[in-house]
Amino acid sequence: MDKKRILITGKNSYIGTNFIKWVSQWPDEYEIEAISVRNDDWQSHDFSMYDTVLHAAGIAHVSADPKLKELYFKVNRDLAINVAKKAKNDGAKQFIYMSSIIVYGADGKIGEKNIIKENTKPSPVDFYGQSKLEADLEIQKLKDKDFKIVIVRTPMVYGPNCKGNFPRLIKLAKFFPIFPSISNQRSIIYIDNLTEFLRIAINSEMSGIFFPQNKEYVSTKEIVDLMAKNMGKKVFFVSFFNPFLRLLSRRLNLINKVFGNKVYDKRLSPKEDYCIVDFNESIKKSLL
Repeated sequence: MDKKRILITGKNSYIGTNFIKWVSQWPDEYEIEAISVRNDDWQSHDFSMYDTVLHAAGIAHVSADPKLKELYFKVNRDLAINVAKKAKNDGAKQFIYMSSIIVYGADGKIGEKNIIKENTKPSPVDFYGQSKLEADLEIQKLKDKDFKIVIVRTPMVYGPNCKGNFPRLIKLAKFFPIFPSISNQRSIIYIDNLTEFLRIAINSEMSGIFFPQNKEYVSTKEIVDLMAKNMGKKVFFVSFFNPFLRLLSRRLNLINKVFGNKVYDKRLSPKEDYCIVDFNESIKKSLL
């Protein structure tokens, strides 16, 4: 079997570096190159030799500062579209764009279900979500019989050395002995499960919009509890703060990012067998 030739745009990206690490298990099956797209040098790179271009570059959801709006659109939308167009024009066979659950808008409030289904329309609430969605939709238009497009709308991605909300939860589990006892539901995906899905998508030459997630919905409470146990800590879950948090939930999306609800309908999950690490094991591995 010929090796699959893969180009990763986003040399030091979390998903890109972990994908390289994951497929290194099969050195005879994949030939991978990663390039930076921080300057314009990538434009002179020949994409024609690759079966797949995996675009993993982008600015994560780190700020709501209006001054950064232009930069978000420049990187998350314009750059992604231009890389996809080059991949098509150069003759690559498949393009994978890492989109996000953020395109479906805000997290559900405490106590309110928020289930994203097949007919749920994207409705971003900030320029991060809007920049991701505009790239997502524009890149889909490039699809034809010779150029397959894979849009991956991931929920929260977590794993060792990840950024974002997950390491904040680790700190809470480590240093705070009391935590609110709120039962919510989140779709999340462990990095190895995601990289295995991407490997399958490349092997199978897939095309379409995909919603990979762990098999289990989880609550923030479950995540913190499991983290604490793995670190030898004891956390007491109390409902004392719940009324106050429910009130704040009506006004602050920050509260809903932690305690709100947001899941993909399980019928949206890809049928392929990519969840090779269960939730308990994934938390243990993430703390190493």
